[in-house]
Amino acid sequence: MRYLAFKDLREFVEFLEEKGDLKRIKVEVDPILEITEITDRVSKTKGPALLFENVKGSKYPVLINTFGSFERMSWSLGVDNLNEVASRIRNMMPTDAPRTIVEKLGALLKLKDFANYTPKLIKKAPCQEVVLTENFDLNDFPILKCWPDDAGRFITLPLVITKDPLTGLQNVGMYRMQVFDKKTTGMHWHVHHDGAENYRKAIESGKKFEVAVVLGTDPATIYSATAPLPKGVNELVFSGFLRNEAVEVVQCKTVDLKVPANAEIILEGFVDLAELRREGPFGDHTGYYSLADNYPVFHVQCVTHRKNPIYPTTIVGKPPMEDCYFGKATERIFLPLMQLMYPEIVDMDLPLEGVFHNCVIISIKKSYPLHANKIMNAIWGLGQMMFSKMIVVVDEGINVHDYSVVAWKIFNNVDPERDIVFTKGPLDVLDHSSSTQNYGSKIGIDATKKWKTEGHLREWPDDIVMDGDIKRLVDEKWSSYGLE
Repeated sequence: MRYLAFKDLREFVEFLEEKGDLKRIKVEVDPILEITEITDRVSKTKGPALLFENVKGSKYPVLINTFGSFERMSWSLGVDNLNEVASRIRNMMPTDAPRTIVEKLGALLKLKDFANYTPKLIKKAPCQEVVLTENFDLNDFPILKCWPDDAGRFITLPLVITKDPLTGLQNVGMYRMQVFDKKTTGMHWHVHHDGAENYRKAIESGKKFEVAVVLGTDPATIYSATAPLPKGVNELVFSGFLRNEAVEVVQCKTVDLKVPANAEIILEGFVDLAELRREGPFGDHTGYYSLADNYPVFHVQCVTHRKNPIYPTTIVGKPPMEDCYFGKATERIFLPLMQLMYPEIVDMDLPLEGVFHNCVIISIKKSYPLHANKIMNAIWGLGQMMFSKMIVVVDEGINVHDYSVVAWKIFNNVDPERDIVFTKGPLDVLDHSSSTQNYGSKIGIDATKKWKTEGHLREWPDDIVMDGDIKRLVDEKWSSYGLE
């Protein structure tokens, strides 16, 4: 079932409340640690979205755990099941797609249906009902300190909009922001991300680097800021596709950037190209504190917002938490694109415990010797999949989402000397296990059935499977056994 696109965050809140999947908390709560502890307990039990209406030190409510279940993540994109989005993408794919990766992605992303979702520019927007160019203080917002050893308060659900100084193309990414004082924050963009690349280009060109930070737009746009889109694909166009309706945008008041018109809060300003400041530590989605390091500084020069805005946020930590469902959405939505490039891929699972860059489980239709190795190397060369530290490949009949079955295949099918591949390559900045930052070793495990042409000259045994007629007989007689 598809719902109409949610025009803004408030409409999604109303929808969740009607579904009985949002809880309003009216007792006073502290944004320093207390909200985190409450939310972590609710998140770990797959509880509802939370709207804290009485936050100590602020007049604004806090919305959190908004996407913290498979159902809410699906609803946020207008579907009952994330596979419906994948099916929609699959149905758009050209049947005569070219053979190369670049040509295949180009053929899909330039489809007329996709191009129809170009953002729509309007002149008057809810996000600019209130405009503050002088008398504002970031600490007026209920920004959380999440964990005891965090360096301070962090904005954790920002849509950071920058522009390529050479092409003028906008990019939307999500990077945490430590609040240093009432008008400055850190800008924690990782070296591999587009925001950081635009920043480096600005340094080379010497141009002022303007930034807009969006807090609380419609849910599909929030997700799109996290999506691993191919370079040059506009996140707002992708959001329009997910919503089945173009995103309305408005020109910022003080910077030359366009932002979602129905957002709750906009921070306008610039990143100083010569300034770095110590940022962190921060309790991160790996379940560990990411260490302090020097990062660029964002200077806020204007704040615009709706009247009585909602402050949206999230917490990250030991999985499972809310961010895990963003990762699961990416797993389902981008599977068809991977299959477009590599049709032998049957399914994929990114375990929550692997925090989406430490483990990938892939099932393939194996057609030739060392086919699993080909897929491992393909994934390591595929966009943000390059961060994958461990890749497990199993045969097409294996359910990659059943970790017990996957473990059974690994433990029984793998000869370590023959079936384990070690290589080196980029790692996520937050990976603390490697001796070197940003790169290190990776492992590929071929847990498929081995063929004689792969050097396994012994007979390979069949899986134990019960006779089909007997299974049907037992199904029919099950209630008579008195076992229920």
